[in-house]
Amino acid sequence: MKQWGFVKRTTRSGHGSQMAEFSTILEMVRNLGLAVAAFAGIFLAWKRVTAATRQADATLKQAEVARRDHVAELFNRAVGQLADAKLEVRLGAIYTLRQIAGDFPDLAEPTFALLSTYLRESVGKYDGEEPPIDVREIMKTFRDHLVLK
Repeated sequence: MKQWGFVKRTTRSGHGSQMAEFSTILEMVRNLGLAVAAFAGIFLAWKRVTAATRQADATLKQAEVARRDHVAELFNRAVGQLADAKLEVRLGAIYTLRQIAGDFPDLAEPTFALLSTYLRESVGKYDGEEPPIDVREIMKTFRDHLVLK
């Protein structure tokens, strides 16, 4: 019997169960393919996140190196400014060194050694007079540092 161009076939009794098995197998293969695709996607996402993390770490390290270079430049400039004839320049150097010692604990010891050497070498006796403001600021820096410890 023909209906709309298709031939209607009668099924045998075992043929329906074979179709159900085949359908089940196809569904299992499809699910397995989806699982493999999901694992591949997860793996690729993990690789991408790992690469992004490595890149972010490298950027942070590069920024830290740039910051340390900047601080070294500030330190060297402040060392030269301590011997300047102008009080304002010397005070700027003292404040810069104070900030460096506060922000970078590993540089605090060399900074305080530098300031104490400056006090010993370039400042005379005051014979009852008040020391100049730059000397007072260095002494204040030492006092603040000792109080914070």
